[in-house]
Amino acid sequence: MTRPPDTAPPDTAPPDNGMSDTAQPAFALVDARTRDRVEAGAFRRLLAHLRLRDDIANIDLMGHAGFCRNCLSDWLAEAAAEAGIRLDREAARLYVYGEPYAAWKARQREATPEQLARMAATEAETRRRNQR
Repeated sequence: MTRPPDTAPPDTAPPDNGMSDTAQPAFALVDARTRDRVEAGAFRRLLAHLRLRDDIANIDLMGHAGFCRNCLSDWLAEAAAEAGIRLDREAARLYVYGEPYAAWKARQREATPEQLARMAATEAETRRRNQR
């Protein structure tokens, strides 16, 4: 059977995203293209939220969630490279931050020793979980 060019084949195996099959029932029934559109919409909303909440420092995101805007920039550049698109780090940061990184960075305070310690602990926990 030939499929029209504007539709993606149904997914036979969802990506390994660490979620159990029961945790992702809505995505079990949609094709890869639809899931990508939904996930892309959520990503764009996350970026808009992070741009709105520029009072939340990257060090605090790292300390509590184990990722920050710079991580998102790196992940975006890596995903672009996988798709055959060249996106350097500064261009990815501009996209994620919504402004030049230097302008955003100039408004941020220096990290406190407590913030740095929390970030180090979170990074260690992330490494530990990645080794599972």
